[in-house]
Amino acid sequence: MDLNEYQKMARTTAIYPSRLDGGMFYPALGLAGEVGELLNKIKKVGRDGKVLDKEEMAGELGDVLWYVSQLAAELGLDMDYIAEKNIKKLKDRMDRNALKGSGDNR
Repeated sequence: MDLNEYQKMARTTAIYPSRLDGGMFYPALGLAGEVGELLNKIKKVGRDGKVLDKEEMAGELGDVLWYVSQLAAELGLDMDYIAEKNIKKLKDRMDRNALKGSGDNR
C-alpha cells in the first residue's frame, strides 16, 4: 500500500467535528495525544525495564500515521508529496553534510 492509498482509505474513517481551523484542530490535537502515548510506552521501557512490545508500538505508530494523514488531508496535502519532499530535504542535507545540528534551514 502506498501512502496516498493509505490516506484515502483512512479518510473514510475520519469522523470528527470540523468546527475549528477548517478541520485541522481535531487531527492536530489527536496527533499530539498519540505521540504522547507512544512516548509514554517508551518511557516505561526505560524507567521500569519493561520489554518493548513491538505489536503495541506498531498500533501506536499506526494511530500516529492516521492523524498525520488526516492533518495532511485537512491541509490539502497528499502523503506521497509529503514523503517525497521530506526525502529530498534529507538527501540535500546529506549531500551538504548537514544532517547533524538543529534548525529547519540547515
